[in-house]
Amino acid sequence: MIPTASLNGPRRLLLLALGIIGLLWPLVVHFLLPHYGAWPLLIGLAAVAWWRLPPSQRRWGWLLLPLLVLLMATGRAELGLRLWPVVVNLGLLLLFSHGLRHPPTLIERYARRQEPALPPHAVRYTRRVTQAWCVFFVINGSIALATAIYADLETWAWYNGGIVYGLMLAMFVGEWCIRQRVKRRAEAGLEEAGLEEAGLEEAGLDDERQNEDLDDDARPAKVSHDVS
Repeated sequence: MIPTASLNGPRRLLLLALGIIGLLWPLVVHFLLPHYGAWPLLIGLAAVAWWRLPPSQRRWGWLLLPLLVLLMATGRAELGLRLWPVVVNLGLLLLFSHGLRHPPTLIERYARRQEPALPPHAVRYTRRVTQAWCVFFVINGSIALATAIYADLETWAWYNGGIVYGLMLAMFVGEWCIRQRVKRRAEAGLEEAGLEEAGLEEAGLDDERQNEDLDDDARPAKVSHDVS
């Protein structure tokens, strides 16, 4: 019997390779389609998509079979290949929007791994970031659909396999810059609140001292009145 640990290495390499191919799928299609045609690539894509499903959900993968038959009957195998980025964007949109309807969001859960006691303003911020990504997936999915239907293969490949990752990088960098500003603003607010609290405490102590001084001044007058 082969030990399970010995299989982890090859399995991880296979998952890594499939992940890279998935990210670069449009470019893979662009370079392999003229040599092998659409059908081998489409069958391979469907097989990998089915295999990547959780074992308990693989029964839903059989829905791919009638889709393949439909594409075969209509002669639109290449369109099936082109629609993969649309499917990815739709899946990410459903994943992120689910957290908006049923908190916590995916981004909040990731943030709590680094900071378990996440303050309320940070929770609100992660929700806004989730909303921003949902808008991005809607817009990008729409562009991916338009390129799949109307653009030539080269334009489709370079947008969905290259330009889109530049846009995602811009989203990540922009979000990081905004996050730093939000953190500084929150820290400044906490510092200002601390100073105000300290000022109130000092003012309270001054009032107590004044009251004690008034009491001290009133005692001799009361004693002299009693003596007289």
